[in-house]
Amino acid sequence: MKPEDLQRLVTVTMPYGKYQDRLIADLPGAYLAWFARKGFPPDDLGNLLALMLELDHNGLKPLLEPLRKR
Repeated sequence: MKPEDLQRLVTVTMPYGKYQDRLIADLPGAYLAWFARKGFPPDDLGNLLALMLELDHNGLKPLLEPLRKR
């Protein structure tokens, strides 16, 4: 993980699927868990989804709130 990845969670949107155009930080935990079971995409998007799953699973989503205000 790079420090700028946290900022990207609140600026990058999901490019496809059921939650297309929703911020990665706003994706439901169940959707992130589904990706974990099925396999994350093998690119930068996959890395962001995996990071968001970790934050969500560990109750750390509030850490992103200050980044949203930038």
